[in-house]
Amino acid sequence: MIERVREAVQLRRRVARLEAEVQECRALNIRLAELTDIVTELLLPVAARDEEKLAALLEKYRQSV
Repeated sequence: MIERVREAVQLRRRVARLEAEVQECRALNIRLAELTDIVTELLLPVAARDEEKLAALLEKYRQSV
């Protein structure tokens, strides 16, 4: 009986750690997507670049850092 309680506690702790890691991965994926948007915009020729969009993307990224 005590062993089952101990296992349940360990499983809850493991799930909590895994959930925290998933949240961290989600945040990193969002940051990567934001950086990809910025790089994509920067790689466009100057004539085709949307400077307002680029400025907004950069500001959003700076605020998230």
